[in-house]
Amino acid sequence: MTAIQWGALLHPVLMILFVYPVVGATIRLGILVREKRLGITQQPDLVPIEHADHGRWLTTGTVLAVLLALLWSFAKAGLTPAQGLPLLAVAAGCLGSVLALWRVRRAGLRAAFALLAWLALLALGLQPSVWRLSDNPLDPAFWQSHFWAGWLLCGLLLLSTAARPELQRSLPWRRLHMASGLLMALLLAVQAISGCRDLFQIALHS
Repeated sequence: MTAIQWGALLHPVLMILFVYPVVGATIRLGILVREKRLGITQQPDLVPIEHADHGRWLTTGTVLAVLLALLWSFAKAGLTPAQGLPLLAVAAGCLGSVLALWRVRRAGLRAAFALLAWLALLALGLQPSVWRLSDNPLDPAFWQSHFWAGWLLCGLLLLSTAARPELQRSLPWRRLHMASGLLMALLLAVQAISGCRDLFQIALHS
């Protein structure tokens, strides 16, 4: 295998070895937080904190995995340094924005950094070297695209991370978080299937 072929494995390996196990732990902690809030079971006071921390790790790990996949696409396309350096700068800004969500407290800053990271992923993903089944929402292939489902998943994760204080004190926000959590779980299952499909197609064309 060439270095580029090995590089194609970085994204799925990170998702399998880190992201999906953290997903399971985050969901389990979320259930315990709900039981604690409703008085169904007695849980330690650290459980809500651990749930939020796992959520931040989940968001950061997922965005990093997506960035690795996008950077691999650029490397496979053989971009020149003049073409690649601006894209590397956008990727660094995206990751920096996600890491900033670990530190900032003001609602406006949290919203700004989450939006910047999400738009940076979009800007990188729309490059010609990134494989997307379709960019037309009216095309059935669009809804089967690994990239577009992943971009939506990242947006939901970034929203949950950015809205952490609101989730702690607002019932409507918690209901929104539960609904988005169900959608994220569905998207993660879909991504596992479409990701295997795309790896198989990449292998056939290598």
